[in-house]
Amino acid sequence: MNKPLVSIIIPTYNSEKTLGTCLESIRKQTYRNIEIIIIDRFSRDKTIEIAKKFGANIKLKDCERTEAKNIGVKEAQGKYVCFIDSDMELSKEVVEECVHLMESNENIGGVIIPEITSGDSFWARVRAYERKFYIGTDIESPRFFRKDLVLRVNGFDEDIVFFEEKTLEMKINKLGFQTRARINSRIIHNENNFSLKRWIRKKYQYGKTFFKYVKRYKNCAKTQVNPFSRLNIFLFNECFYENPIYAFSLLILKLLEYISVLLGSIIQ
Repeated sequence: MNKPLVSIIIPTYNSEKTLGTCLESIRKQTYRNIEIIIIDRFSRDKTIEIAKKFGANIKLKDCERTEAKNIGVKEAQGKYVCFIDSDMELSKEVVEECVHLMESNENIGGVIIPEITSGDSFWARVRAYERKFYIGTDIESPRFFRKDLVLRVNGFDEDIVFFEEKTLEMKINKLGFQTRARINSRIIHNENNFSLKRWIRKKYQYGKTFFKYVKRYKNCAKTQVNPFSRLNIFLFNECFYENPIYAFSLLILKLLEYISVLLGSIIQ
């Protein structure tokens, strides 16, 4: 059987601590016809050295993640593209399952790969606790796409970093293609070095494109960014009450996130 090429695109910046594990998980995939594309923001550590060891196609560009991903798509030779972060690890059958699903139905334009968080720190465990509530909800976004469709909609909106993954899904969905198909294999997101301070600063930066996102994608924004919709996801799930400490910490985390986004949007 002809196995189509899959291009895995990874934006990087000083990613030496996690990139090796990420690329090793790609090397161990049961599906073999894969190319790796690294879009690096001029890292000052050993990121490039590590990427070269795994035979990655490396492009240097000082740009935001959305532009980096679009550059990766233009470099990609594959029929399919998969977008992941340098601190992610793919379970060994992720690519195989995604390709099988795509090849079995030409109307599928995007595939959701379930994510779990790993990490021993307290806030990493809170993040892991949070993720399990999003399974099957609109909070999840696909990471695996048909490249021709990504090019057809001009890729990611480069002027929006707020919920950037969701913008590509919605544009492809408007073409009439399914974007909510999902596989069973998972992505493991390594957040052991999770810093609450860095996280809040990141949300503040995302907030600067908040109003652009809401204006451009009104229908999705009604549930995606509505704090009451997010709260309902937690409160109407029995699992939320199993661990009061994590539950309370999660509410604090989301409150800080919303405040940071609001401040970023107002100052911008």
